[in-house]
Amino acid sequence: MKFLDQAKIWVKAGDGGNGCVAFRREKFVEFGGPWGGDGGKGGDVIVEAVPNLNTLIDYRYAQHFKAERGGDGAGRDMTGADGRDLVLKVPIGTEILAEDKTTVIADLVEPGQRVTLCRGGRGGFGNAHYKSSTNRAPRRADPGAPGEERWVWLRLKLIADAGIVGLPNAGKSTFLAAVSAAKPKIADYPFTTLTPQLGVVRLGDDAEFVLADIPGLIEGAHEGAGLGDRFLGHIERCAVLLHLVDGTRSAVTEAYRTVRAELEAYGAGLAGKPEVVALNKADAIEPRALAARRAALARAAGKHVLVLSAATGQGKAEVLRALWSAIAASRGAEAA
Repeated sequence: MKFLDQAKIWVKAGDGGNGCVAFRREKFVEFGGPWGGDGGKGGDVIVEAVPNLNTLIDYRYAQHFKAERGGDGAGRDMTGADGRDLVLKVPIGTEILAEDKTTVIADLVEPGQRVTLCRGGRGGFGNAHYKSSTNRAPRRADPGAPGEERWVWLRLKLIADAGIVGLPNAGKSTFLAAVSAAKPKIADYPFTTLTPQLGVVRLGDDAEFVLADIPGLIEGAHEGAGLGDRFLGHIERCAVLLHLVDGTRSAVTEAYRTVRAELEAYGAGLAGKPEVVALNKADAIEPRALAARRAALARAAGKHVLVLSAATGQGKAEVLRALWSAIAASRGAEAA
């Protein structure tokens, strides 16, 4: 299934049904009086987060959605039927934005969470509604009110506990495949990963978290270079970032600073998230060069740098423990 994380749709709630003008005409009833019923309410447009979806592809080709109109009132004081609600199903983690693409209407992060985007129109009153002691034969009936309508953006942000960032070919997909059951595409050329990938990491009976791999960043990604920074939204919810640096590069500090600059340019709090820095591909580096590059990277990052080989598994346990420590601390803070 094709991955789609953004879609623009038009939604309209159902119009209310019209009221009815009718009079009672019945044998042996001398003064029947008004007998017209009210119109029914139009259906609402509701968006619901469901757990069995992971893409917005359903909204790629169908972009206009209308709820059912309310039924008209009828004689014998019968009220029209209410229009059925229209429920749009989206993946968990979907944000609903206004047409300006900035105002957040709702953020659906729990299974079954719902939000009403447009409310159906009220049904019009029939003439029976207006009868009184001074107005015994009203001939007034109101039309139904129109339902609300609007354009909205749907934007999917994957739910993950930790996210992997780095330049292309830093070994992100290899690491994800090594620590989870995910099977991302792995090749020896840049931008092998074209869409975000998720994997579940299990460290023990109680230690489990979701790890997200996004396409690699390059300098100028916030201006649209490479694949741009649109996929950074998928790690906005992460508790910690794993920054992988290709140890086979001579300029490891430059690689680190390039990615950090793109995170800061993107904003949304990514640059301030806890970060685990790991020098990857240790199996392909001479020990002396590895030590020098690790020291240089530690000075540039201002923190301890782990050594990792995603291909052989060297250092994998230490990296996962560091990630789990940050995730557990975040979960504890949320619970408190």
